[in-house]
Amino acid sequence: MRAAAERSVGILPAFSHGATRRALKTLRLALRTLIAHKLRTTLSLLGITIGVASVITMLAIGQGTRAEVLRQLESFGTNLVLVSAGQVKTFAGRERQVGNVTTLTLQDAEAIAEECSGVMRVAPAQQQKLPVKYEDNTTTTNVLGTTPDFAEVRNFQAARGEFLTDEYLTASARVAVLGQTVVENLFGGSDPLGERIRIQRVPFTVIGVLTQKGLDLSGNDQDDVILIPVTTALRRVFNLDHLNVVYAQARDEAAMPRVVSDITELLRERHRLRSGVGDDFTVQNQAELIRTQQEVTSTFTTLLGSIAAVSLLVGGVGILAVMLIAVKERTREIGIRRAVGARQRDILLQFVLEALTLSLMGGLLGVALGTASSWLTAALMHWPVLIAPQTVLLSFSFSGVIGVFFGVYPARKAARLNPIDALRS
Repeated sequence: MRAAAERSVGILPAFSHGATRRALKTLRLALRTLIAHKLRTTLSLLGITIGVASVITMLAIGQGTRAEVLRQLESFGTNLVLVSAGQVKTFAGRERQVGNVTTLTLQDAEAIAEECSGVMRVAPAQQQKLPVKYEDNTTTTNVLGTTPDFAEVRNFQAARGEFLTDEYLTASARVAVLGQTVVENLFGGSDPLGERIRIQRVPFTVIGVLTQKGLDLSGNDQDDVILIPVTTALRRVFNLDHLNVVYAQARDEAAMPRVVSDITELLRERHRLRSGVGDDFTVQNQAELIRTQQEVTSTFTTLLGSIAAVSLLVGGVGILAVMLIAVKERTREIGIRRAVGARQRDILLQFVLEALTLSLMGGLLGVALGTASSWLTAALMHWPVLIAPQTVLLSFSFSGVIGVFFGVYPARKAARLNPIDALRS
């Protein structure tokens, strides 16, 4: 018994070593065969390469677009609830106010800050597009009257100088904080701090310059703006007593639905709206907007990936066709191998390895081509791209699966050939 056990233990390494040698020998034979048929191998590689490159490029564009949308939403502010005057509806992809737009006041904003427990900060705002002049330079820009809390609520920060303060607000001071686009249009390369500009012929002293924010989701330049105290804006510039919008920042995302409900109830009470009468304001939840954008971009990414995956499947069909042709051409070779002792599984393994080698080589070339085309698209088209490592790994792995899947049928067909009939071919 003991001697038998020792013999069996000794057999296992030998069997394993023998199997490894046969597998390596079969792999070398498969590689020699692929090299011998260069044109056919190149055509097969081309299908898989284009397929993998398409998947990587399309998903990079989709994921880059999604990341850019989320970045823009986050730059707009966090846990944000927008209260707009009148009804806000979408026309041709852009939101516009319709109906009565004089329904929000500074007192409404103060009431929201004091009576809605889930609200952390409130920033009232009134905005108009007005001509602004500095010496001989003139530009038309968005002049926005607001409060110091606007910095935290809307994620605007001063890159140089200072932001609006409560003292400026109380004194209705004529001070301004400029966006980067306004600085370039009015001052060029010179320093604007301390200089005087004129808004509607009213002089303002520049106290700060905002950090650059870029375009918003609607394609508007967020840097083409001048911030001034809302008290100064309403009394000395706009000559108004109402607001466009009130930005309310909830304490956390979980509190946002309750904040929306509390603001709606409070404003209906303050505006004396009877039951059955529609709101004369619009409350929008940023969390819902983010979820909607995520769903849209995820669908977009999935669609792009699905379209690209079709080309990968086409590459797999190309491998299937090439391998079937190879079986037909090499029937006599298969018969000779079987006659000299090759088993069915040796033939099966050889053809599967050929298909797998083709698909993996095509996958590697596709990863390189897909990465290069993604960055080229970003450079030439100025589209956001994001190449995730898991996307590359998934595409390369899928190319291997495609090779095995479409290579098994020709391999089984080759392995089941009758040796005698194969030799007569």
